[in-house]
Amino acid sequence: MPRPSLRVTAWTSIMLLAVAGSALASDYSVFNQHPDVTRTADGAWRMHDMSRPWPPSATPMPWAELEQGAKPPSGARVLFDGSNLDAWDVPQPWVIQQSVLQVRPDKTSLSSKVRPDKTSLSSKESFGSCHLHLEWRTPPENSKKSGQDKGNSGVFLMSNYEIQILDTYENKTYPDGMAAALYGVKPPDVNALRPTGEWQCYDIWFRRPLFDDSLKMTSPACVTVMVNGVIVQKNVPFDGPSSFKKRRPYKKHADALPLALQNHLEVVEFRNIWIQSLPDDAVLSPAGPVGINK
Repeated sequence: MPRPSLRVTAWTSIMLLAVAGSALASDYSVFNQHPDVTRTADGAWRMHDMSRPWPPSATPMPWAELEQGAKPPSGARVLFDGSNLDAWDVPQPWVIQQSVLQVRPDKTSLSSKVRPDKTSLSSKESFGSCHLHLEWRTPPENSKKSGQDKGNSGVFLMSNYEIQILDTYENKTYPDGMAAALYGVKPPDVNALRPTGEWQCYDIWFRRPLFDDSLKMTSPACVTVMVNGVIVQKNVPFDGPSSFKKRRPYKKHADALPLALQNHLEVVEFRNIWIQSLPDDAVLSPAGPVGINK
């Protein structure tokens, strides 16, 4: 039998190593996270990787079809209906104008010692597992901006787990930082935004993380997200508290924490914000139950 050439043997070894590496990478998950904290927990992507595929576009549902679902259900806590900000702790940049909540930061008026995330809007009440509804838009004057500077904000569930707000209708950025992304974790499956200046509708079904008596996470924070009537995230776990470029580990925290809207020194407007608290074992979205257990 002829002896295989050195070239073939070397190539075979490389392929075997690649397969072994792939198998090893597939073993990583939110429960067994990749050791490189600049990558997603499963090791599949570097955080904020510009080469990550951009999702296809999807057609938003007409507002006339969304209106019924936009009404707060019985028992929901209305956080903003256009009349006041009584439900919030209100820092400097947040105001109501013509029944719309606006963050219009004056960069020159903010001390260089004050971080933007310290001037985010936080609810006075705390929440855990929930269904959150809110509507947002970036004004037309943002149309000349691009990337992460085009109407940047975020919805921080339990003050820790961010669903990105950003005008990415025709605006490319790193995909895990586009609108409706789990920031730093996963882009939406489709891009269902309306054009700049039009109202966007978010519905978020969220199950809080669970921890055992030894303070270890046994069930990650998970979400299903609907944008303008289109499911764009289906029961996706957060890798941990949201962060920039470097993954943070889960650490046990309170069962309920304030909801926060981020001030990222960009003009963003909000309306019709309400939240419905849900039992941990009954977070049901139109796409099915939300939550993953170890």
